[in-house]
Amino acid sequence: MSSYLLVTGDFVKTGGMDRANFALASYLARQGDDVHLVAFRADDALLAMPNVTLHRVAKPLNSYTLALPLLARAGRQCAYDIAARGGRIIVNGGATQYPDVNWVHYVHAAFEPRFDSLPRRLVGSYNHHHWLRDERQALRGPRVIFANSNRTRRDLVERIGIDADRVHVVYYGIDPQQYRPANDQERAGLRQRLRLPMDRKVVLFVGAMSDRRKGFDTLFEAWQRLDADALLCVVGAGSDVRKWERRARAASLRATSPQSAIRFLGHRNDVADLLRAADLLVSPTRYEAYGLAVHEAVCCGTPAIVSADAGVAERFPASLKHLLLDDPNDVDGLVLRLRRCLDATSAELRDAVRSFSGELRQRSWDDMAAEMVGLLNSDRQERIDTRPRPVTVNA
Repeated sequence: MSSYLLVTGDFVKTGGMDRANFALASYLARQGDDVHLVAFRADDALLAMPNVTLHRVAKPLNSYTLALPLLARAGRQCAYDIAARGGRIIVNGGATQYPDVNWVHYVHAAFEPRFDSLPRRLVGSYNHHHWLRDERQALRGPRVIFANSNRTRRDLVERIGIDADRVHVVYYGIDPQQYRPANDQERAGLRQRLRLPMDRKVVLFVGAMSDRRKGFDTLFEAWQRLDADALLCVVGAGSDVRKWERRARAASLRATSPQSAIRFLGHRNDVADLLRAADLLVSPTRYEAYGLAVHEAVCCGTPAIVSADAGVAERFPASLKHLLLDDPNDVDGLVLRLRRCLDATSAELRDAVRSFSGELRQRSWDDMAAEMVGLLNSDRQERIDTRPRPVTVNA
């Protein structure tokens, strides 16, 4: 039995990095390893495992600004204890400093968030400055660094100066039972239950609505120009939701034929069902280290328009390059891609991604975790093989 310490904010089944961290912790625990988690929260499924220990960190006022220093301190304290037992320490990004393994899901040096209101700009600028500092310090020492895409690997090398030989790209996996294509009967049932129209195309946007990183502003402007008989469903919470709801109502009142409706759904726990019921996902993100929502959509047999420099886009085959948006600020380019997709039948759209969907669904979360463990075992053996050996002197 091996010991592992994983340090990050959350081990839950929602969100990209949170889902990936849950998957790794679950895999290690099911292999019989001794798993320690330093985090704000963990899924009940993990806490129910007898060989999983959560070292819970408080999150004062639900604020990351206040909580992250506490996470870093708790992570360092636990790391020295686990390392003394011969365990491996896996840190996410700048969560804490420890020179063993770092798993990078987001590179703060690659993107600075943009906020509309002055208070949020001030807080965002303060946080970004500290996260950049923590990121650079945490990535200075690890022998092994995992990146969730080649895009992330390039950012680490070019923007932070990490030695490329230390960085291993390990793509995310998927739950192929949860994220799978629906047949016509299933889709009709899902639409009925989710109260989605049966006779109109349904387009999804999934992402946080707290800044402009996810590119909803580009999608909103493109949607106003479409005048298509379709429904845009916006899944996600954040401080900007109310603002976009007001703008959508005003745009609908001004439109001569308001067919291109927008419905704001807020935070949802049934995103997989929404993806299986929809005709298209749109993700014109300005920065995306990977893009799990796009990955999940394709696994559900649903095409996705995504920014060409998103990490997940590097996995798209040549036959689907028309779904990639070269510039996330290019409203006209997005309109053209939306029209092409909305002019096709639902069957044609799904046929286009059928092969790619099957390919992505072949790689599970356990496959991802097993690849990481294999790389760590290779690293451990390499360290043993390169230790200085005693010199024997003949008498």
